[in-house]
Amino acid sequence: MPDAAARARASSSSSSTLLTITAVVIGLAGLGLGAAGAWLAVLGGSWYYLAAGLGLLLSAALLPRGGGAGLWAFALVVAFTLVWALWEVGFDWWPLAARGDVFFVIGVFLLTPWVARALLRRNPAGVAPARGFLGVVLLAFFLAAVVSWTRDPTRVEGTAPAPAAAVAAAAAGAAAGPPPPKDDWTAYGGNGMGQRYSALDQITPANVGQLQEAWHFRTGDVRGQSGDPEETTFEVTPLKIGDRLFLCTPHQSVVALNATTGEQLWRYTPELRRPLALQHLTCRGLSYDPGSAVRPAVASAATPSTPAAAGECDAKLFMPTADGRVVALNPESGKPCMRFGGGSGQIDLWKNMPNVRPGSYYSTSPVVVTRSLIVVGGTVLDNVSTKETSGVIRAFDIDTGALVWNWDSGNPEDTAPIAPDRSYTANSPNSWSIASVDEALGLVYVPTGNQPPDQWGGKRSEGAERYSSSVVALDLATGRVRWSFQAVRHDLWDYDVPSQPSLVDLRIGSDTVPALVQPTKQGELFVLDRRDGKPVVKVHERPAPQDAAAGDHASLTQPVSELSFDPPALTPADMWGGTVFDQLACRIAFHRLRYEGRYTPPSTEGSLIYPGNFGVFNWGGVAVDPVRQMAFTTPASLAFVSRLIPRKDDSSLYVQGKDRPNDSLPALNENFGAPFAVQLSAFTSVFGLPCQAPPWGHVAGADLRTGRVLWKHKNGTVRDSSPLPLPFAMGVPSLGGPVMTAGGVAFLSGTLDYFVRAYDVANGKELWRSRLPAGGQATPMTYRGSDGRQYVVVAAGGHGSLGTRTGDDVIAYALPKR
Repeated sequence: MPDAAARARASSSSSSTLLTITAVVIGLAGLGLGAAGAWLAVLGGSWYYLAAGLGLLLSAALLPRGGGAGLWAFALVVAFTLVWALWEVGFDWWPLAARGDVFFVIGVFLLTPWVARALLRRNPAGVAPARGFLGVVLLAFFLAAVVSWTRDPTRVEGTAPAPAAAVAAAAAGAAAGPPPPKDDWTAYGGNGMGQRYSALDQITPANVGQLQEAWHFRTGDVRGQSGDPEETTFEVTPLKIGDRLFLCTPHQSVVALNATTGEQLWRYTPELRRPLALQHLTCRGLSYDPGSAVRPAVASAATPSTPAAAGECDAKLFMPTADGRVVALNPESGKPCMRFGGGSGQIDLWKNMPNVRPGSYYSTSPVVVTRSLIVVGGTVLDNVSTKETSGVIRAFDIDTGALVWNWDSGNPEDTAPIAPDRSYTANSPNSWSIASVDEALGLVYVPTGNQPPDQWGGKRSEGAERYSSSVVALDLATGRVRWSFQAVRHDLWDYDVPSQPSLVDLRIGSDTVPALVQPTKQGELFVLDRRDGKPVVKVHERPAPQDAAAGDHASLTQPVSELSFDPPALTPADMWGGTVFDQLACRIAFHRLRYEGRYTPPSTEGSLIYPGNFGVFNWGGVAVDPVRQMAFTTPASLAFVSRLIPRKDDSSLYVQGKDRPNDSLPALNENFGAPFAVQLSAFTSVFGLPCQAPPWGHVAGADLRTGRVLWKHKNGTVRDSSPLPLPFAMGVPSLGGPVMTAGGVAFLSGTLDYFVRAYDVANGKELWRSRLPAGGQATPMTYRGSDGRQYVVVAAGGHGSLGTRTGDDVIAYALPKR
């Protein structure tokens, strides 16, 4: 009997301790919610959190007394939370979960036998009905969750035009452009039109599930070398010409592979000049000149081409380097073409440049190749200083490398080759992305960036105001502007036009319109007549927020396309987190930032920029099907914070903090010479999760003739972005574009989880996926091998600033051999 009494006392003591600990936990939760909720209420936000916090404190005070009062108080908080959550976000699972997960877990624990025994020992009155009511409320929460699992408020269901009808319409339109690639892939976007579309149809929705790895090549080139910037990335889209595949690596090696087996044939690695003040280290791709033997007979009026001398390479690969050169290589051997560049096999892009600092100017994107010219742009350091080099666009003779014309936005009318003793305009808008060309119209289409600094424009030049963040059509013969279309006026948000324009001939009524499709960071798909830049899909002027920082101004209006993936403006209800606590913290942060919708100017108090400069679309662009007259797109939506920091001098580091640059790496965002430095960051919670509710990434189909979104589905999981490898299909951003095929299948590898996926272009359904060894932040491509099979090739090397796993993998997939 004494032992039984002792056990009873011990059990009672344990139950009492458990009840006390439970009450303390609930009390701390209530204290945190109540205090932070009061702060939010003072800021003008929701009063829910204050009320819920007080309710939890009441429950915590009543629970140690026993009986059902503490349970009743907690159950009422849960019921209040459910009603409030459904009113605010409806049956949308992830926002609903953030509001109720903590309450649900605590509630389930309160229903356990251990807590029930403790309450009954203290005071048995009312425990059973209180437990019953709490159980009913938790069941209601669970049922709401089950309903929300079947719904996606962002999803758009629909179907693209049927191939047969689309083929008939295309035939009636008699498309004027060059045929889409089939056996080969001769330019970054498939051909100079940048469609990222192949006429191959061997892989279809019916058989794509049978795709298997055909070969796997490792380049041996990964980031982590001395002097590498954070954005050391493997973003290449290979070329396929004949039986060979050509690619470049982050550290500038050029590699030739057997396209059918993946066997290395040759490798060329240029000797880079060091040190380099690099912001990015990548190579998105090479460019190919088939040579005079297969060029059309009529060359550009600017400078007629002549066959290369005996013993010299005729066909050429062009490789832009990180130290500001373009190297011409023989595709057969990988050796430099010595006639190019006057006997050196290369041209120096630093000629006539102001503010020379090695590494602060270079081309990360492939050059444009025409019958007789290569057209070259380059990247200029963002947000380092107001004394950067020039963003000039130059055309060089395709055989000799001699300068033919130069378009300088600071001196746009004078395109004749610059005199040896002159310099181009400093700090002018650049073109770091990929251009497109229509040789039939004699135009090259150049997407432009902004004049640094990106977030303050009080002293921008006339040329910068006119041509920054635009697509500019330059005459191939002279380099003069034929037309330009500005996607953002007086850009204060780093909304560079980031991707290659896609050229496609659209059937509009009874007419065939040569069109240009330009994706933007803010989510527009501007569909323009590429002859004159006039909109094919309507563009409207939208009033924009005002009151820019001291010494600056904001444009009164901004252009918006009727075909837009601009995400809806954020509201307090859109704030999110893993729990109610970080969700509340995000709401407080939202109310403390300046936010008036898209185009909110940067400010010293901090402005919420949505979409952020990561972009709805970035350099991966879109894929365009010229038969179906549609685009396959990958819109993302992430908010960023932009905070201007007043500068007191032109040398102090204001925003680098502990991440001060080593060696020659640039002091990014310091804006030396400007009145403000800038702090830029993703809008995330204390746990590193985006403060806005998912999904953050989609795939979507769009009708380019009508401007209608055909279908839209969230895409990708957080398997490789969360502390635990949980494959929640929340929809994640992509960096790297899609490719479409005549077989009705699209491929994409750029999501933040490590997969290459295939989709049915008719409805967006995911058909197949394969695990990648690293982040696939590159655009896939496709071709026919010598064995007759259609191959799909993906580069998987990761991305520094996205934190995806580093790799050096090039993987080819094909259907099984018959």
